[in-house]
Amino acid sequence: MTVSKTHDVATCLAEIAGLAEAGADIVRVAVPRPEDAAALPDIVQGSPVPIVADIHFNYTYALKAIEAGVAKVRINPGNIGKQEWERAVLLAAKEAGTPIRIGVNSGSLERDILDKYGYPQPEALLESALRHVEICTRYGFEDLVISVKHSDVFYMIQSYRLIAAHTDYPLHLGVTESGSATAGTIKSAIGLGTLLADGIGDTIRVSLAAPSVQEVEVGHAILKSLRLGRPGVNIIACPTCGRLTGDLFTIVAEVEAAVKERKFDKDLTVALMGCAVNGPGEAQGADLGISLGRGRAHLFKRGKVTGTVPEKDIVQAVLTAIEEWDESEEQAAPQETAR
Repeated sequence: MTVSKTHDVATCLAEIAGLAEAGADIVRVAVPRPEDAAALPDIVQGSPVPIVADIHFNYTYALKAIEAGVAKVRINPGNIGKQEWERAVLLAAKEAGTPIRIGVNSGSLERDILDKYGYPQPEALLESALRHVEICTRYGFEDLVISVKHSDVFYMIQSYRLIAAHTDYPLHLGVTESGSATAGTIKSAIGLGTLLADGIGDTIRVSLAAPSVQEVEVGHAILKSLRLGRPGVNIIACPTCGRLTGDLFTIVAEVEAAVKERKFDKDLTVALMGCAVNGPGEAQGADLGISLGRGRAHLFKRGKVTGTVPEKDIVQAVLTAIEEWDESEEQAAPQETAR
């Protein structure tokens, strides 16, 4: 989600372009003011990715967003007031073919539901979400995505498991108010990772008190760790111990930075190991790798040592090996061996 003001079109589009470059497939923008709603046509037209309009309470902003051609509207129908306003938004969305995300979270539950449960329990988020679904289906609108975000990771997981058991609608996953880059990354990895591993979730958003691009990068890292999402180079490294004989920390940092900058789309795992024990033996599942020795490193490929390189040349040697990796040849090699 963008942090820039939507009505500042140039700044907002620049941020969206950066998020798309980082790998965002869809971007949400806030629409809290009339000037933000008025800017949506320019945002939609200038964006390289689909735009979701994030709207609270004001149904006229939702109508303008639909008219502007957004890919989706995030609004809770039960929070926009009169039934005729609910009906107007849902009929407009249905006519335009615009999906709606029902966005329930622990910080904005209806007062009666909060009074009933006393705290944003998973059952409270479920009841709120189903209430909004009922409003939509009342008007024959079912093109829905649902989120039940919570700032407590345990409750977030339980909330999504409940909604997944009660509906077949697509689910948008997220831990809301997760915190700083460090704390939020940990919470998001646990919450999103647990659900994705169970087959729950269709889209994700990592929420961090950090630059928005970092949210996208963390999201892709979570997907990659579960072998989901886009292909890319997966860097693994040993935990290090007293056997370490070189500056593995710097090597890992430099390789990760270079891989990120070059945006390799090859789907392979690269192991950076600190000694012979943690070399090809423990990393034999990796496609490529190095294991440090005294002043040099062994290069290995699929568990077999292919040569050595001085420590000062390790980073470049790893990058060269990635660049020269031919996925078509490597996939064919096991079949040829089997014959």
